[in-house]
Amino acid sequence: MRILFLENHPMWVHGLPNGFRQLGHQVKTYFPDANTKRAIDLFRPHLVIVMGWTPANDTAEKQLRISKAVRKSGVPLVYWATEDPGYHRKFSRPLVRRIKPDFVFTIHRPTLKEYRKMRIPAAHLDFGYDPGIHKRVAAIKKYRSTAALVANGYIQLYRQKPGHFRFKSLRTLVNPFLANGLDVALYGRYWNKMRGFFRTRLPQESIRGCIPYPKANKVYSSVKFVICPQNAGDRLTQRTYEILASGGLIVTNDTPEIRRWFRPGRDLLVTSSEKMTRSLIRKYARQPGACERIRRNAVRAAAPHAYVHRAQYILRVLRKRGILQRGRGGTGLRNGRGAGPQEGWIR
Repeated sequence: MRILFLENHPMWVHGLPNGFRQLGHQVKTYFPDANTKRAIDLFRPHLVIVMGWTPANDTAEKQLRISKAVRKSGVPLVYWATEDPGYHRKFSRPLVRRIKPDFVFTIHRPTLKEYRKMRIPAAHLDFGYDPGIHKRVAAIKKYRSTAALVANGYIQLYRQKPGHFRFKSLRTLVNPFLANGLDVALYGRYWNKMRGFFRTRLPQESIRGCIPYPKANKVYSSVKFVICPQNAGDRLTQRTYEILASGGLIVTNDTPEIRRWFRPGRDLLVTSSEKMTRSLIRKYARQPGACERIRRNAVRAAAPHAYVHRAQYILRVLRKRGILQRGRGGTGLRNGRGAGPQEGWIR
């Protein structure tokens, strides 16, 4: 198959597109512009995928351009709603109404009912990781520290919603490290604007700035503890899978979704309070052997969540729902639409 992603953001092109490549499909990533229809005609995709909230689709004008180009080609269009549920009303729902996808995948199970109300076929699809990017490597001196956090501060969201789960999560996880005077490295944007957010003021040396997405695994592999905040109790952040796959020793919140997929004390460490976080730090700082076992288990626990498995799931769902048709010959597209010969399915 030929699969076209109308996206070029580093966080996304190093993920799901690679999952399809690992299945043997031809994949192209392309930033949608005035020449999108021509790009579609030249590549002749069997499937077009739009995802996230990025500069590729962040305005109504861009979304309508995508819709027009894809509809003219007759190729099935899928949207992966990675901003649900927080921005469902503000972003996902308006986008879906404009681009009119043939199918929607959402990271949030309860939001499926919203798409049903819109009469849009939808299914759940969680984040994952690419083993070619997020893998364990030897510790690197420049990234060494007791703990590290790779995430943005989101100062604007904090001003709007200071009681958001994310900020409670951050305080539960980070305050104990700072209170104990341990060296904590914070990678990402806006931390210099959130100096008063934590109980202990952030030292200047803790603020490390942004790190290129493909290099984050070097941090995860080089520190004793990796701080992994969550945004809610009913879903997982993408970094959860990426840190596990990189062999990082995660300290995260004790949520139902964490326990749904992973075993605390075996694959990662969980906490429900600052007091408990302090206890975990004291306990595992003295047990390097136990830490190493958890790191190895983390890599194994992450394996089923690689994007190659997410890609397999997407194709399985789309075939079952009749968006893509299995079979030899023909286009492999719903109603026989689209350009290009069928190249054979991965079974």
